[in-house]
Amino acid sequence: MSTERVLVVNAGSSTVKLSVLDARDAVVCASTVECPDVIPDGAVSGFLRDAGTVDAVGHRVVHGGAEFTGATRLDPSVFARIAGLAPLAPLHQGRALAGIDAVRRALPDVPAVACFDTAFHRTLPAEASTYALPEGWRTKWGLRRYGFHGLSHAYAARRACELAGVDPASARVVSCHLGAGASLAAVRGGESVDTTMGFTPAEGLVMATRAGDVDPGLILWLQRQGVTVEDLEQALEHGGGMAALAGHGGDMRAIRAAAEAGDRRATIARRIYAYRLRTKIAAMAAAMGGLDVLAFTGGVGEHDDAIRADAVRELAFLGVRLDPQVNAEARGDADVGAAGGPVRTLVVTAREDVEIAHQTRSLVASEKDT
Repeated sequence: MSTERVLVVNAGSSTVKLSVLDARDAVVCASTVECPDVIPDGAVSGFLRDAGTVDAVGHRVVHGGAEFTGATRLDPSVFARIAGLAPLAPLHQGRALAGIDAVRRALPDVPAVACFDTAFHRTLPAEASTYALPEGWRTKWGLRRYGFHGLSHAYAARRACELAGVDPASARVVSCHLGAGASLAAVRGGESVDTTMGFTPAEGLVMATRAGDVDPGLILWLQRQGVTVEDLEQALEHGGGMAALAGHGGDMRAIRAAAEAGDRRATIARRIYAYRLRTKIAAMAAAMGGLDVLAFTGGVGEHDDAIRADAVRELAFLGVRLDPQVNAEARGDADVGAAGGPVRTLVVTAREDVEIAHQTRSLVASEKDT
């Protein structure tokens, strides 16, 4: 079976992005569906009328738990097991399931594949993936650090090596996926060896509406003050992060404009964001014993040159130096590092769709061969 044309279904927290990639990974048709609850059948069928025939479907699924460590052919059993993981990624898992269901109804005979954000981090060593919690808890509930944004990190690390002209089989790369959700990955020899998100996507960096790392003792203290689990979840997932620090719904573009206009809250919020990012980049480098390539991707990573500059300002000891003018003018894939620097610093256009299409083609082809 040929899989030249792949429909990629990328479910976010409030939208589903549909795109069709040809054999060269060029986007031949794309659309974004706003879907607060469910995906209208008409939205999918209308898109497919414009897109034409597709040979396979690849779905982004945020959480694969311990079971799904690679791309997996979708069937009713797999769908049910993915649904069982919904509490671990409440902002995204339900949207992915809605996308799978809507596309299945429109294309019941086309092979469909689930591609998991957590799968890229299956290579985390025990020292990076294990929480220091009672063994019985870890065994019973599968408590460990799973990591997320793996589809983006896999593509960005590979593409950054290509742009930098270094061998991905030996390179030490820190990939910075900075969007509404944000995480870093330490990628050595093409494999993830550490990352900033953990059991859920709530751990790690300051994000648009997520608080990121918070002292667990503080959470317990708040519960003893009468703050409910529901209120804590709302604050940590939807009411924290840059939205809590600066307002504007956590939109970094609006916060940057406010900071440039002299808004003190916005200015401090961006300093906090850059500080957390900078220290965790250094931590990722420490996990690999050094750094060869630093890659910025995602909406903030690609478009906020000031955040990139602030993030690396204190990282000269690692060999990271930017070219200020090139950094300020960067558009699309770009090398923004200072000439001759020991660490190459790249901006990489996010292409999760390419990674999903590649995994989908590979799985369908392997099934054909067997």
